[in-house]
Amino acid sequence: MRDTIILGQIGLSFHKAAGAVIAAQLERLGHNVLLREAPHEDMFRMLGEGEVDLVCSAWLPDSHGAYIAPFEDELTKLGVIYRPYCIWGIPDSAPAEIASVTDLAEPEIAALFRKRIQGINPGAGISRFSRQMVADYGLSDLGFHFENGTVEDCTGAALDAVDKGELAVVPLWHPQWLHQELDLRELDDPLGLLGGQDDATLVLRRDAVPKLNGEGLAYLQTVNLGNDAVSQLDHLVCREGRSFTDAAQAWLGNNS
Repeated sequence: MRDTIILGQIGLSFHKAAGAVIAAQLERLGHNVLLREAPHEDMFRMLGEGEVDLVCSAWLPDSHGAYIAPFEDELTKLGVIYRPYCIWGIPDSAPAEIASVTDLAEPEIAALFRKRIQGINPGAGISRFSRQMVADYGLSDLGFHFENGTVEDCTGAALDAVDKGELAVVPLWHPQWLHQELDLRELDDPLGLLGGQDDATLVLRRDAVPKLNGEGLAYLQTVNLGNDAVSQLDHLVCREGRSFTDAAQAWLGNNS
């Protein structure tokens, strides 16, 4: 067995679901893996200080680029395991003419919506982007306000609105399990504040490279799960009650 690889993952279910696949495959290739979990800011601080060897994953360049910038030269960027992007979505039952965030600034359209835009933790890219969007699109003048919370707060608010036949703005991202259950219309963002598509990149400290055998390093350089797979893994955990380990093993069994 090689030295233990300390794998860091941001404490959100889809990050942990993807991390469980990476950990399981590294173990199959002969490595010991220790998982560490923390919120966005803390996880990248831990990576910079050498408390973790590998993070699954950094969304680059937009969402997490600023977190790794101070120590980027200490890292090796490996495989891009999926390509996430942030959205503002609305239920597809909304009037067809609502296609852009700018439409929400029309008083007659704003009147159709819940004004609370329920987000997740403050350090997430979607949270930073959403606060700026409420301000820059002039939505606060119409009563819209963004609120931080948990992922469960965010998804629960979306499901509640749909169940009650109401309209709400859902600040979300791909991949995420909610896309397996709701048809969300992605609003155009003409100001480009949502950051565009990122690369969910495995980032490894250069001083941890010797901990990996050749097969392990090759795997981390080439693995690609894809957005749909991560959403499915997330759904297995969050909606079907599977453990992260069970979900990962089931996925690997079908995608060896």
